[in-house]
Amino acid sequence: MPHSNNFLLRRLDRFIYESIAPHLSIAHLPQGEVLAETHQRVEKVYFPHTGIISCVVETIGGGAIETGMIGNDGVFGASQALDDKVSLNHVVMQVPGYASVISSDHIRKAADESPALRGLLMKYEQFFLAQVQQTAACNAIHQVLPRTCKWLLRMNDLTGPDLPLTQEFLAQMMGVTRSSVTGVASELQKAGMITYSRGRIHIENLEQIRERACECDGDVRSHYRRIFHSNEADVLLGSRH
Repeated sequence: MPHSNNFLLRRLDRFIYESIAPHLSIAHLPQGEVLAETHQRVEKVYFPHTGIISCVVETIGGGAIETGMIGNDGVFGASQALDDKVSLNHVVMQVPGYASVISSDHIRKAADESPALRGLLMKYEQFFLAQVQQTAACNAIHQVLPRTCKWLLRMNDLTGPDLPLTQEFLAQMMGVTRSSVTGVASELQKAGMITYSRGRIHIENLEQIRERACECDGDVRSHYRRIFHSNEADVLLGSRH
């Protein structure tokens, strides 16, 4: 499986790529694997090929809410590596997949030697911050149904229409009660937009889901497009449609 399955690695010029390629390995990351705990030093950097990395804010009372997703359009751990920082979130594999993995020390050294690599990694960090801010606004002002549809659109972009998810996990990621998610899932299933069985959601009608989603999905796409100035980004984000 080539490292170019990750959008950021694919954008590197040949010289930069060849400088880090010997230090990259490919790892399978199972669902539920924790990549970082809150306030833990980040020792590895992950460039996903498939699957979804979820960044989750945990509360003292045991609650949690997802603030951002990372798939083959991005990277986890790069900004922490560059600034020698710790993770501010609980970071976990939401959907299993593969990733190119490199040590924080190696990516830091490579970025110090290559302003182009550092710039690319910081562009993604800018996008991820925009995604987190959009999520905060969405959680505050939008109802559960359009939020769920937006969440399904983002997941479809990153991993396709078959999603290994329980309603309990979905409720936790959205910061709502399970009964709220159950009601929305039932409505979407009755309308023929999804099917749900034994902890798996299958998207049946993406266009209808897009029609019911809030505008935040489009806003996140716009942020990515503007930051990377690339038609390839549009192709990547639209490749699951």
